[in-house]
Amino acid sequence: MPAETTGPAHPAKSTAPGETTESADPTDQSSQLPLRAGWFGWRRRYPRTARAVGVGTSVLAGALLVVALVVPDRLDRMTFQSFLRLPVELIVLAVVLLALPSRARRITAVVLGAFVGLSTVLKCLDMGFYETLARPFDLVFDWVLLSDAADWMKDSFGRSGEVLAIIGVIVLLIAVLAGSALAMVRLADVMAKHRPMAVRTTLVLGVVWIMCFTLSVQVGGVTLATKGYSQFLSNRVKYVREGLGDADVFKKQLTVDAFAKTPPNQLLTGLRGKDVLFTFIESYGRVALDDPTMAPEMDKTLTAGDARLKAAGFSSRSAWLRSPVTGAGSWLAHSTFLSGLWVKNQQRYRTVTTSTRATLTSYFQKTGAWRTVGIVPGVRKSWPEGKYFGLDNIYDSTHLGYNGPYFSWTPVPDQFSLESFEKLEYGKKNRDPIMAEIILASSHNPWSPIAHTIPWNQLGDGTIFNQIKKEGTNPTEVWKSAKRVRTEYRKAIQYSVDSLTQWVQRYGNKNTVLVFLGDHQPVPTVTGGTTDRDVPITIVAHDPKVLDKISSWGWTDGLKPADNGPVLSMDKFRDRFMTAYAK
Repeated sequence: MPAETTGPAHPAKSTAPGETTESADPTDQSSQLPLRAGWFGWRRRYPRTARAVGVGTSVLAGALLVVALVVPDRLDRMTFQSFLRLPVELIVLAVVLLALPSRARRITAVVLGAFVGLSTVLKCLDMGFYETLARPFDLVFDWVLLSDAADWMKDSFGRSGEVLAIIGVIVLLIAVLAGSALAMVRLADVMAKHRPMAVRTTLVLGVVWIMCFTLSVQVGGVTLATKGYSQFLSNRVKYVREGLGDADVFKKQLTVDAFAKTPPNQLLTGLRGKDVLFTFIESYGRVALDDPTMAPEMDKTLTAGDARLKAAGFSSRSAWLRSPVTGAGSWLAHSTFLSGLWVKNQQRYRTVTTSTRATLTSYFQKTGAWRTVGIVPGVRKSWPEGKYFGLDNIYDSTHLGYNGPYFSWTPVPDQFSLESFEKLEYGKKNRDPIMAEIILASSHNPWSPIAHTIPWNQLGDGTIFNQIKKEGTNPTEVWKSAKRVRTEYRKAIQYSVDSLTQWVQRYGNKNTVLVFLGDHQPVPTVTGGTTDRDVPITIVAHDPKVLDKISSWGWTDGLKPADNGPVLSMDKFRDRFMTAYAK
């Protein structure tokens, strides 16, 4: 037998005339190299462990990429079956990486991996937005909301909490991008190292996908062969395209105003001498009246409110409005209602509030027949948009005389806000008629703890609410249960409605006209994921002539709209209201 060689290289194999040698892929040669030492040489000392770690890392990298491709962007669609799908994009990625030479393959793997990581981050943003706004994250308009989220963190946990949260988000973003890029590179290297097997596996998976897609094969009600990731990206491109063109569309709508040339003395003549109060109840949506777990208690509240108003000589009629938003975005709903334009995103809001477009409230100001004021307890910093809405004076959370505690997000309880309005404006003698925009914020998410109505003569400076807050629920505990969240939401709406109807009974007079409405539906935790965006609207008046002017609208008598009552798009209300009261 020939002696065994111990040198690092083997003798070259001779080639007979006419024979050719196949050029090996440099990556394939790596399989013949000794195991790399790794940190402190552990790979050489523990070769079996090193190989097991290598296999485990490759499997983990593949699992991460598959999950990133198939994971839904909505929590309510995330089931075990949704992760059993076969994404066509995985097969396409394998084909691309197998077709490229070594250097180009690694560069492409890094780029594609980072892209998959970015799309995963976008899916996570979508999850959050679907849970709060019942819509996906808007790549064109929603970046400003991230700043609002930072402000919320600052208000809730202080400056240090805000900074830590921002750092955590940045670190997590980098980790996701780097992790997905490294995972893609790992799989590219494994496929190159085992190229024949990788090619065969890719072909088999391609045939399986085509057969399953053609036959619509399903697993647990979920289609096995999916191209959901491509559809996700396609929808994103569509949304961005529409968003970029939306500005031009909205600017054209901005110039159309049926009342722009109407002389001031001909505006709102049917309400001259009346005090007109436009009041928004935060998150007061149709679900509060339709949901079988909430409807019985809400019916009692509205029935009691009807009785109070009738006892004070008031009548009311109600219907539905369709809001441009759901879950959150109150300012978009308010500006839609007042401007007569469909303000569905932040770009539209900025455009309209920096324009000369007249609002329902500014038309009252334009007549010179009303003093216009705003009661906005949810505003805790400068609010330059207030001038746009035509308000002579604005009372924010620092100007209502409240010295009590916050109730979670809510700076001032509704009952106190209304009492302050009475003291600061409405109860003054020998005053001009008032047009007021009032925001009742106690029913703002997270609805815990919430205040409850107390005798009006005990409100004082609000310090009485310290004990009421202590007796309230803990939001951390409440939000562990969707059932408890819905219960607290219903109680918050009841509190707002009770405060408002009690105020009218106590302070209203023959010239009081109240228009109150919800601004949007609450978050999906409460609505159960419905796409319905309807909110109740009610007009209350002492003078029967006021309601006679809307008798043709088909609205329901009382504070509760009929289930099949008319539904009006919120942006249509301004012109309809001004037309009805033009004479």
